[in-house]
Amino acid sequence: MPTIDEQVEILMSGTEYGDPQIRENMKRDLRERLLESEKTGRPLRVYCGYDPRTSDLHLGHTITMRKLRQFQDFGHDVTFLVGTFTSLIGDPSDKDKARDQLTREQVEENARTYAEQAFKILDRERTRVRFNDEWLSTLDFADIIRLASNFTVQQFLARENFKNRLDAGEPIFLHELFYGLMQGYDAVAQETDVQVGGQDQLFNILVAGRKLQEAMGQRPQVAIIMGESLPGTDGDIKMSKSLGNHIPILAEPWDMFGKVMSVPDKALLIYHKLLLGWTPQQLQDLQNGLESGALHPNEEKMRLARTLVSIFHSPEAAEAAQKRWDEVFRSHGGLPTDMPEETLAQEERVIDVLRRLNMVSSGGEAKRLMEQKGIRLNELPVTDPQAVVTFDMLPAVLQVGKRKFVRLVKNEA
Repeated sequence: MPTIDEQVEILMSGTEYGDPQIRENMKRDLRERLLESEKTGRPLRVYCGYDPRTSDLHLGHTITMRKLRQFQDFGHDVTFLVGTFTSLIGDPSDKDKARDQLTREQVEENARTYAEQAFKILDRERTRVRFNDEWLSTLDFADIIRLASNFTVQQFLARENFKNRLDAGEPIFLHELFYGLMQGYDAVAQETDVQVGGQDQLFNILVAGRKLQEAMGQRPQVAIIMGESLPGTDGDIKMSKSLGNHIPILAEPWDMFGKVMSVPDKALLIYHKLLLGWTPQQLQDLQNGLESGALHPNEEKMRLARTLVSIFHSPEAAEAAQKRWDEVFRSHGGLPTDMPEETLAQEERVIDVLRRLNMVSSGGEAKRLMEQKGIRLNELPVTDPQAVVTFDMLPAVLQVGKRKFVRLVKNEA
C-alpha cells in the first residue's frame, strides 16, 4: 500500500479548482482524512453522482469513475449514486438554457442499467449503489425552506451560466436553483467525506454540499474536482449525448472502435491521459513520437480503439472490430464482407428504410446526414429526402457514415 503522501498525490492528480489556494486546502483536508482513516480503521465515504437523463453513460463519465476506483483500491467505501430525483430537474450547471423536465417513468427506465455500466470500471463487490430519491423524495416543503435559507439568490446568479443567461435576457426558472440545493443534500444524507465531480460541479460540491453539511453539524466534505473534460468525437467540445459527439459505454464493439477512429488526431494525447491514465512521461513519449514521425497517428488511434474495446467488451471483441475495420477501409473496395442483408417487400423511400432498420434515430437525422453527403446508395450520395429505393436498383448497398452498411435485396416471396 502506498504511503499517505503517495495516496494524496495519486488522488489529487488531475484535479483543478481555478484557485491554487483552494486546491491546497482540499489537498490538506484529504491528507487529514486519510490519516484519520488509517488510525481509526474507518474507510472514507466517497461518492460521485450520475443523473440518468439518458439511458447510457459515455466515455466522458468514466473519468470520475476511474477516480472512484482509485479510492476503492486504497480500501475506501465508494458509492455510485444514481440521481433518480435530481434528474427530474436536470443539472443546469453547464447549460445555456433550461433542460427539459423528465417524467419519473423516463428516469427509472434510463437508470435501469446504470450500475451495470459502471461496473465496467468499478469493482462490483466493493461498490455501493444508491438512488437519491431515497432521501430527496421524503423532504417536505418546510425542509426545503430550511435548506434554502442557507443560501442567497446572489450566490446562484453569480454562476457563469446563470449570469450569461441573465445578461442575455434568457429566462432562469426558479426550479433550476433547487438543483444545487438537492445535490448538496445528497452529501448530507450520506454523511460524505469526499465527493468526486467534474468542473461543471464545482459550485454544487464545493459550495452547496460543504455549506449544507456544515449547517447540519457535519464536517464539510473534501471536493475532488477533475480538471479536464473529455472532448467528444469532434475533438473540441465536451463529450455530450445531447450534442451527438459521444461514445456510449454500451456501444457495440464495432461502433465503439469506429467512433474512436473518427476522433481527430489532435485529441490523441488527452484521450490517452483521461481514459487510460497515462503518466506525463508516457504522454511525452507519445507526443515526441507523433511529432518526429516515428509513430503514425492512425496506428496509435487503432491501438487506443483496441484497448478501449477490450476494456468495455473483451480482447476478442476488439480483435473482431479491428478485423472488420481492416475489411472496410483496407480491402474489398471499402465494403465489409459480412454486412447484414434485408429484403424489400415494396419500393420505399431511403429515409423510411433507414428508420425502419434503426440506422438513424429520426428522419431529421437522416436529412442532416444527406445534406452532409453521409448517406450513400451503391456508393453514390443520396441528397434528396424523397429519394426512393426501386426494385430495379436491387441488390443495392445502403451506407450511413463510415460504419453502417446493409445489403438490400428484393423479396422474391
